[in-house]
Amino acid sequence: MGSEGPPSVTIHVTGFKKFHGVSDNPTETIVNNLKKYMEKNGLPEGLTLGSCSILETAGQGALDLLHKTLQSAVEGKGSEPTNSRRIIWLHLGVNSGASRFAIERQAFNEATFRCPDEMGWKPQKVPIVPEDGEVSRTRETSLPVEEITKTLAKKGYEVMTSDDAGRFVCNYVYYHSLRQAEENGIKSLFVHVPLFLTIDEETQMQFIASLLEVLASSSY
Repeated sequence: MGSEGPPSVTIHVTGFKKFHGVSDNPTETIVNNLKKYMEKNGLPEGLTLGSCSILETAGQGALDLLHKTLQSAVEGKGSEPTNSRRIIWLHLGVNSGASRFAIERQAFNEATFRCPDEMGWKPQKVPIVPEDGEVSRTRETSLPVEEITKTLAKKGYEVMTSDDAGRFVCNYVYYHSLRQAEENGIKSLFVHVPLFLTIDEETQMQFIASLLEVLASSSY
C-alpha cells in the first residue's frame, strides 16, 4: 500500500470572455496561456492539467461548455483505478474592484444580475436551480479554502477567503459546478482575480501556478 504514493490529480480550468465593463478579461488570458506557462515552468508532481476552457460570460451561455467539460472529466475518471485519480474543476473569474485574489467558499442559488449578461439576460432574484429551493440556499466547496488561502499567503500572495461570489455569472457557474461536482464525486473551486492593472499578468500567472501546486500536493 505504501508504495502507491498519493493519488494523482487532474485539474480542469475555466475562465471567462469579456463582459459589460470589462473589455479584456484577465481570466481569458490566464487560461489561454496556462498550458504553455506550466510546461515551461514544470508541472508539479502528480498533477495533470486537463482542459483549459473559456466560457461565455452568460448564465445559460456558459452551461453547455461547462457540462461538456464535466462529462469528459467524469468519463476519464471512470477508466482509472478506484481512488487513484482525483479531479478538480478550477473556475477563474474577475472582480474588477478587487485588490487581491479571493478563494470562494460557496455559491448562492440566486441569479440577480446587476447588468445584462453577454446574451442579454438580466434575472432578478431567480433561483439558479429551482428544485434546490429558495435563493438563500448555498452550496459549499469540499476543499479547505482556509488552508489553501493560508498556504498561498505564506508564499507572499495578496489573497483572502470569501463567502460571497456575488450573484452574477461567476456565482451562477460556481453553483452549477458545485452541484454537479457533488453528484459526480469530484471537487470544484472558484477563484476571483483582480484586473491586470491591479496585479500584473506575470504575478497572476505565478499565483495560479502556485494554486495548482497547492491543490496537487495536498491530500484533500
